[in-house]
Amino acid sequence: MFKPLPNSVLFLLLLISSNWALGQTSRSADADKKNPASSTNGPYNPSRTLPHDLIHTRLDLRFDWVRQWVHGKAQLRFKPHFYPQNTLDVDAKGFDIKGVFLLDTLKTGETVFDTLNYTYNDRQKIHILLPRTYTRADTFDIQIAYTAKPNERPMGGSAAISQDKGLYFINHDGAEPGKPRQIWTQGETEANSCWFPTIDTPNEKMTQEIFLTVDNKYRTLSNGKLISATLNPDSSRTDYWRQTLPHAPYLAMVAVGEFAYVKDSLPATPSRGALEVSYYVEPAYESSARAIFGRTPEMVEFFEKKFGVPYVWEKYSQIAVRDFVTGAMENTTATVHGETVQMDERQLVDGNSDDVIAHELAHHWFGNLTTAESWANLPLNEAFATYAEYLWREHKEGVYSADMHGLDDLNQYIAEAETKQEPLIRYHYTDREQMFDSHSYAKGGRVLHLLRKTVGDDAFFESLAVYLKRHRFKTAELSDLREAFEDVTGQDLNWFFNQWFLKPGHAVIKVDKEYRQGGVQLTVLQQQDSTRTPIYRLPVKVDIWVKGQKKSYDVVVDKAKQVLNFQVEQRPDLVLFDADHRIVGTVDQEKNKPELVFQFYHTDNYLDKYESITRLEDKSNLIDSTVRHMMMDAMNDKFWRIRQVATGNFAEYDGQEFTEVERIVQSKARNDAKSLVRQEAINTLASYADNVNDPLFREALNDTSYAVVSSALDSYLMSKPGDASEIASRFENVPNGEIVTAVANHYASSPDTSRYNWFINKMNTMKPQDLYNFLQVFGKYLIRSGADMQRQAIPMLEVMARTSPAYFVRFGAYQVLGLLQDIEGVKSMRKDIRLSERDPKLKEMYEQFKDF
Repeated sequence: MFKPLPNSVLFLLLLISSNWALGQTSRSADADKKNPASSTNGPYNPSRTLPHDLIHTRLDLRFDWVRQWVHGKAQLRFKPHFYPQNTLDVDAKGFDIKGVFLLDTLKTGETVFDTLNYTYNDRQKIHILLPRTYTRADTFDIQIAYTAKPNERPMGGSAAISQDKGLYFINHDGAEPGKPRQIWTQGETEANSCWFPTIDTPNEKMTQEIFLTVDNKYRTLSNGKLISATLNPDSSRTDYWRQTLPHAPYLAMVAVGEFAYVKDSLPATPSRGALEVSYYVEPAYESSARAIFGRTPEMVEFFEKKFGVPYVWEKYSQIAVRDFVTGAMENTTATVHGETVQMDERQLVDGNSDDVIAHELAHHWFGNLTTAESWANLPLNEAFATYAEYLWREHKEGVYSADMHGLDDLNQYIAEAETKQEPLIRYHYTDREQMFDSHSYAKGGRVLHLLRKTVGDDAFFESLAVYLKRHRFKTAELSDLREAFEDVTGQDLNWFFNQWFLKPGHAVIKVDKEYRQGGVQLTVLQQQDSTRTPIYRLPVKVDIWVKGQKKSYDVVVDKAKQVLNFQVEQRPDLVLFDADHRIVGTVDQEKNKPELVFQFYHTDNYLDKYESITRLEDKSNLIDSTVRHMMMDAMNDKFWRIRQVATGNFAEYDGQEFTEVERIVQSKARNDAKSLVRQEAINTLASYADNVNDPLFREALNDTSYAVVSSALDSYLMSKPGDASEIASRFENVPNGEIVTAVANHYASSPDTSRYNWFINKMNTMKPQDLYNFLQVFGKYLIRSGADMQRQAIPMLEVMARTSPAYFVRFGAYQVLGLLQDIEGVKSMRKDIRLSERDPKLKEMYEQFKDF
């Protein structure tokens, strides 16, 4: 499962937290886990004991859209794992059980159904009495006839997975105009047992067949291959999906809806046959499906080579659904994405979804082929999938892009670590959903990068291949990964795995430098809290530049205070501790302006360049001509993010060489190859006092990028030009949330009551990730529109605050209601909304700000 950036639920919480109208700043990327001891104080959580092995699952499913029920027959094949068994427990949450039967095939070929006795008192597990004692040499088949009612279960969930109903009906009664009717499932962690009976644990593996009977107008998707599609006498259709390779029950899925189907493929290789690759999107996005997903075949080939193991599954499909409860989910052969992945080709100018696509695909090795045996070992799935994002960027876009992404991951973990520090592998937790955090994902990915740097590329990737081959179609725990690395490298790596996987925290390094005649002395302090966090063994690189020439040294830091001495001819131009930025944690090394400028020009490393331009970003530093010229050069750097940040550093600049600075920024706005740099240049130009009527803003309204147009539109309309109404009208129906929000901001500045329906219509059709910001502008519009219109909006805002599938949209509607508290009944309504909310993230946010 993916915690995508920037579209993940966790990142949106961080983003929203940092942009709350209440002026709060984010303390954590995972705000529902404020208690740093919440996991370590929990009970020990081992892998699940398996009295039986589930060998095969066959499901026959029909759907009741009106009541949101699933009518099913499940045929399950079992064998005792080791010890003889005369009872069987099957996970089945909230079912109506119609009957439980033992299936016996006679010599004549006839199947006999023998009714079995069972109890189902807690409506969580079916306890079945078997007719005799079976041994591990026996297999037996049972059939369970049932109705699943996932929508009637109490809602749970977590920061990463907002609900745990297992199966979801979207717009089930067709009452939401413009919204497709869909059914889809989300099984991780243990929610698939809400729609079919199973052994719902990650250390179980099964093959499966699923028969889906649906209206003929709908397309279906499930694991494995579509074997047949049979039209029934009642005009329904039954699709038969079969997966012949075993996987964990949480990876089973179905989806139903009116999807466009776009087929891609990969040719056969010596290690696998030809592979079908396909994309399921809403019909409106059919023409852009290849632009969204079309790099998937190349990703498959890349990961096959990188991981040393072929893609083993029957196909690879990806589908985009509405109101998905997480970012994306790696169901075997059939990844489900949230709707945010759907973009037209113009939207894709500003960025694609390759990170999430690579992440979910990589799970087909790490998670699906080799599965973490327990949720305590989740980083064996998620850390690898997260690091696969880095690997794909490194391959496709270069190491600068990969390191930029890696820094984002590190910062996301560091933010969470301010309030929560846990081991990566943690058996003590109070809720398995606690594992889905920035530790398992972001820190885990950074620890793998550190491991790669520690053992070297060849050993790292060969070790991954050994690990995957040994545990193919099996489960694994941390020791299995360590042993693979030890067998390849010939090294004892307990020290690495113990300190980085089994201990909480990260390195907090302070480096003091002193030059003495003929030598440089570095005093390295490990300042992390050593009562819980180890004093790390850190093999690192130190680079020293003298007379413009670099020498590199490999050193090992393993003490709380350690002194390193290096001989040099004269005072160095620059000394870099942890020169390849491998340390998981923070490194505080003081550098003066000349050192940072030298670093910018002499290191070919994104992180060094980024440090130089961000540590010197204060306007006071631009008085120094050397720094200023460095920043001007940075606006023409080879990597777009350096150009973007440097351009933004000149916002509100009015110092020396302003004309030249402005000329460069204008050039960036018109000509930079990267749209986000052009957008930054537009924003920078808008900050100059004499640029209010700059014709460049109007010129930029024709840019190919929605991001550029949205910023230019904001700036242009802010100047109140004579054609403002005409321009706003031109853009008010563009299918892009940022542009529509820019138009809304203009309409809100001088409210016209006739615009009310326009605001409502936009909110009814806007994607959730755009709706939060639009709601803030709508609030501004309401405040300026008078009490009558405010009263008119309250019922709609209440419904949104209570029922929107996206928690951040519910929070946005709640915020807008907070602007209307002078109207009778709104205060009590907001209180009831707070008390009724079940999402743990939102409950905590409401608790923090209940007085506002």
